[in-house]
Amino acid sequence: MAGKSKTRSLQVFDTELSADTVEWCPVPPSHHILACGTYQLHKGPDRAGDEDATPSRTGRLYLFEFGQKGHMSPPLTELQRLDTPAILDLKWCHVPLSEKPVLGMAAASGELQLYTLSVNQERHYSLQALSSLEVGVDRLALSLDWSTGRGDSSDVRVVCSDSAGCISALCLAEGALMPLSQWKAHDFEAWISAFSYWDTQLLYSGGDDCKLKGWDLRMGPSSPTFTSKRHSMGVCSIHSNPHQEHILATGSYDEQVLLWDGRNMQQPLSQTSLGGGVWRLKWHPTHPHLLLAACMHNDFHILHCQQAQEGSGGACPILASYILHNSLAYGADWSHLPLDEPAPCSPTTAEPKKSFMEDGGHLRIQYESPTASFDTSLEDDAGRYIPEGATSPPTSSASGQALSPDGDSPLLSFLLASCSFYDHMLHVWRWDWTPDECTGQGLAEQAAAGDKLTP
Repeated sequence: MAGKSKTRSLQVFDTELSADTVEWCPVPPSHHILACGTYQLHKGPDRAGDEDATPSRTGRLYLFEFGQKGHMSPPLTELQRLDTPAILDLKWCHVPLSEKPVLGMAAASGELQLYTLSVNQERHYSLQALSSLEVGVDRLALSLDWSTGRGDSSDVRVVCSDSAGCISALCLAEGALMPLSQWKAHDFEAWISAFSYWDTQLLYSGGDDCKLKGWDLRMGPSSPTFTSKRHSMGVCSIHSNPHQEHILATGSYDEQVLLWDGRNMQQPLSQTSLGGGVWRLKWHPTHPHLLLAACMHNDFHILHCQQAQEGSGGACPILASYILHNSLAYGADWSHLPLDEPAPCSPTTAEPKKSFMEDGGHLRIQYESPTASFDTSLEDDAGRYIPEGATSPPTSSASGQALSPDGDSPLLSFLLASCSFYDHMLHVWRWDWTPDECTGQGLAEQAAAGDKLTP
């Protein structure tokens, strides 16, 4: 099922503070905009008798633009940085609000903050504070999700979880956050909360008490619709599939990804062990069977979930892994942006690859002060920028899709971002995938029905 697959680093950026969340903007025409959040813990002064000094937490919100500017420069440009409370989670609303993209932020100050993305006449993008609401005193806001995952803008709501084990449901009234309800959902930290994108009256939550719970806003928060103890450690990631009704993915410190049918939460459809605590899960924005996992101690992985979603019961195969981070893998996201210049496929013969270095290319290391970003890349003798790991100059393709060398299956190219904690690094990378014949036919059918699959 896997086909041919390769990941390639495009650029690395030093966020200076520990990075834990990245989000590509899902609202057109701003798919090239990327936000990254950081979290830095500052321990209290080490004085005698002051062992219980309260630590402080600070953060920084970065805004970037990804641009395919040719081969002379790396693609990512920093647009803005804002000093904030420490950031635990970021999520863009999937639809524009008052004709602008809106970014939500869960902060260690206990606040849920909203920012609008604005653009001036010079096409310069920036984030502007819109609204904030404290979900509770002496607690950290840990996660958020929007109800708009399938592109529905009729009733926009937000759900937030916090370190006191509470879940908060909120709505927007004239751009301001307004609380709808809040309840105690978990005995310890409620690491994650999420909507069912198919019935946004339904919520899911996961906590450090090892429980996955469901809630129906129409019934009130007095009792959950279900409680699952199928995960053996804290539940820290949940994502509803926006393309296939009832399908839910959950991840845990127990290193397992479970797929569920929301109509039967007694037993998962499948279980996949990834060898690291699964901090974040993201379904692909257009391909319903691709699932991205950030696995803390074991890098980032892309799963193919079709057979599991169809009830086979087996583990989901790993199509690709990105292993170039050197610290805890926390934040990861797919971009909606098509890649205009897909990298060439790997050779189908057994002949040794000939690198750019052998062809007369040379290594270029670029340092950009004071942003502290850096990029290590190859360029040929003409000075053209070459994606790392490529074996020949890219060829142009407006659709981001090319044929594999045998001409049978399409080469699919995806743009992703990921970040890691203690080494404070943001990576932008691409995944080139030539599915096998069976999977390729299925993806071709999906592409033909693209309008139906895109939220």
